[in-house]
Amino acid sequence: MIQYALKCAEGHSFDSWFQSASAFDKLMQAGMVSCVVCGSSDVEKAIMAPSVQSARKSDGRRALSAPASPAEQALAELRRKVEENSDYVGMNFAAEARAMYEGTAPARSIYGEARMDEARKLLEDGVPVAPLPFTPNRKTN
Repeated sequence: MIQYALKCAEGHSFDSWFQSASAFDKLMQAGMVSCVVCGSSDVEKAIMAPSVQSARKSDGRRALSAPASPAEQALAELRRKVEENSDYVGMNFAAEARAMYEGTAPARSIYGEARMDEARKLLEDGVPVAPLPFTPNRKTN
């Protein structure tokens, strides 16, 4: 695992972990790295110093997952509410949303992922959907 300090074009700084340097490069090329504050995919590595922690004492930095700013706290709260009150349908989002809209599936709150062309088609057809300001955690099993 490797941690990078990142910065978006709007000046928001954040850290993120990646499986490897090459994994980071692949995700960047695929446009899958985005700012945790504004969602911009115009992200680049920021200047950073190596982090070496003592085995005896923590350096006192906040945990990577702890929100630092009010905006991050609001996004974390929104994520929590969405995850608690909705069903994650993964890449089946477009089909599930369309089925509920057409009345062939029971209405319920869902969230998931859709390709851009699928989302555009849902909107064109009047299906009420909206993008989330965060990437859903991929759930397995």
